[in-house]
Amino acid sequence: MSDKDLLIPASQIDSSVINARTRRGRIQMLLLFLACASPVIASYFAYYVIKPEGGKTNFGTLVYPAQDFNTAWLDTPMQGKWTLLIARPAGECQIKDEKCIEALFLMRQVRVAMGRQSKRLQLIWVNTDDKPVDPEVSKVYDEKIAGLKIVSLPSDSKSWAEFESWLNKDGAGKEIQLIDPSPAKMMYFPVTNSPKEFSSMKKDLEKLLKLNHKGENL
Repeated sequence: MSDKDLLIPASQIDSSVINARTRRGRIQMLLLFLACASPVIASYFAYYVIKPEGGKTNFGTLVYPAQDFNTAWLDTPMQGKWTLLIARPAGECQIKDEKCIEALFLMRQVRVAMGRQSKRLQLIWVNTDDKPVDPEVSKVYDEKIAGLKIVSLPSDSKSWAEFESWLNKDGAGKEIQLIDPSPAKMMYFPVTNSPKEFSSMKKDLEKLLKLNHKGENL
């Protein structure tokens, strides 16, 4: 507004000028919002509107709205990373325990199968009983060999209860949970030993990482 405009009563200012300025401000705010939210919107749009494989449903179960993850729950970086997370008691997760080993094997193999994209995906096993991990399991599924980071539950009871509630929401406590870089749970996968379902899980992850460029580097 010029000095001349300041001398004119507000009631006499052309209403069209005010409306134009208001519209401009709203458009700028909308563009800013879309720029910030576009990666997440693209991910969900692709799965809710542009269905993978010509209209077939994807293998994983979408979580909508996404369930926020509190980074204070676990002593490991989560912000800005794509994460596959599973929670199992180390005391029960022995080599002879097929269900637990299948879950660890599936996470490891999916990450390996993603090739160059694998560097954008971290694997986390939350040890829910804080017992020592079976040495035989560590040999094959540790961080150095398999890229699988083993972390403990939150130390204080409040955080532990919050994490457990988040983990088990919608009955997903035993599933493999996908956490986006925001971080928030946006999908979970059943544990499977089916080659076809393995391929479908890999395709889900590849599509999401292709559409959402956040979390480029671990």
